[in-house]
Amino acid sequence: MTANQRDLVLITGASGFVGSAVARIAQDKGYAVRVLVRPTSPRTNLATLDAEVVTGDMRDVASMRAALRGVRYLFHVAADYRLWAPDPHEIERANLEGAEATMRAALEAGVERIVYTSSVATLKVTSSGASADETRPLTAEQAIGVYKRSKVLSERAVERMIANDGLPAVIVNPSTPIGPRDVKPTPTGRIIVEAATGKIPAFVDTGLNLVHVDDVANGHFLALEHGRIGERYILGGENLPLQQMLADIAGMVDRKPPTIALPRWPLYPLALGAEAVARFTKREPFVTVDALKMSKNKMYFTSAKAERELGYRARPYREGLKDALDWFRQAGYLNA
Repeated sequence: MTANQRDLVLITGASGFVGSAVARIAQDKGYAVRVLVRPTSPRTNLATLDAEVVTGDMRDVASMRAALRGVRYLFHVAADYRLWAPDPHEIERANLEGAEATMRAALEAGVERIVYTSSVATLKVTSSGASADETRPLTAEQAIGVYKRSKVLSERAVERMIANDGLPAVIVNPSTPIGPRDVKPTPTGRIIVEAATGKIPAFVDTGLNLVHVDDVANGHFLALEHGRIGERYILGGENLPLQQMLADIAGMVDRKPPTIALPRWPLYPLALGAEAVARFTKREPFVTVDALKMSKNKMYFTSAKAERELGYRARPYREGLKDALDWFRQAGYLNA
């Protein structure tokens, strides 16, 4: 599958972190690029893109029909990536209704191939440190928090449409991306900024899988070109303890790494208080009850299937961390 000027791709969520990385690779590969953004979406990540920008809402089928006119390939990357919201149902409505409306419109438009961006949040992890793979799907009842539940429900909806309606979609499950252009920033980006500015003096015993956002974006195109319809592919990087991530950040910004390991139970009242304050400020709290519950398990994953079937590879995670810090510094996030 090669790009030419007739191959128009639509990328939803291109103003965001992963979506903007996908859009840049699409441009570099020679595709004609169209991006869908909401009227209120920040345009920072679109400034240097050579792309047709259309305004719409992924939850609105009519809006998606217009955006998909003439499109050959669709990357549905848009999602509400928050672990907390004043109205939690906003997250579920955005992710589930957005996936359903976008996929219905893509079927009607006759889109040839779709890459649907899910998340490793739809997969089971354990406290043992074993790496989860694509064979361990969560049910909605098992998901912790509204974000995970919304992504599970969305992924299952896409799977049903693949099975029942012939939706030509491949599912990718990115782990935790880091790197440049994290404008909001994401929950992980907030950790990087707070740690780099010396505001995280301690840590809990947990682990995560970190991957450069550009490797995740490249994995989307490998899925487009080589992925099997109906299959899911983890796009991850390196598994490491949170303590190691914080120590690496400290080393890169010439600070002392945090050495205090905290038990979780005293943090629950703090998280409840932070959420109560956030209901008034409308700003996402740094510590949430759901995040503490999730941290009981090490969020470790393996990308072996994507490596085997797609030819996927990820660079060392520290390169993503360095690129993230460089971008945050240049954008003024580290001035505090």
